[in-house]
Amino acid sequence: MANLPVKRSTPGTSMLPQLPEWTFDPFQPMRELFRWDPFTEMTRTLPRTAMTFVPAFEVKETKEAFVFKGDVPGLADKDVDVSMAGNRLTITGKREAEHQETGDNYYTYERSYGSFNRSFTLPDTADTSDVHAELKDGVLTVTVPKAEEAQPKKIAIKSSTERAKGHA
Repeated sequence: MANLPVKRSTPGTSMLPQLPEWTFDPFQPMRELFRWDPFTEMTRTLPRTAMTFVPAFEVKETKEAFVFKGDVPGLADKDVDVSMAGNRLTITGKREAEHQETGDNYYTYERSYGSFNRSFTLPDTADTSDVHAELKDGVLTVTVPKAEEAQPKKIAIKSSTERAKGHA
């Protein structure tokens, strides 16, 4: 950064010791850097509709099912829709923005609002006829069980003496 001179106030207007009229302030660039807020800059350049609500999802496979967990804080059952079409699980929803009063001063506006749509393709081993969804404490849990033929089965091993007895 270049050393830029700073113009000081006229003599006699301050209680501080007087500096020459043009003096470099080495801490000025750091003070400007600490005052800079990148989030404020981003919200000035982006339109309000660009800040949309996109919930994060966690997808896992267990022995019995495929489990989808999504963070949807502030949404009620009526705000979320879970549907199946073939082997595609689709989760849609909408979080409405709160009414803003004209006299209120907002110092930060970081909460996002809007519609979302998430789709997941399930493998052929999923039983799409028995899907369960639950919304509790802001977490949506969708459970898609595996088909019976896809679940692991224990196969008994017969010893050679048992086979001989069975054939005799």
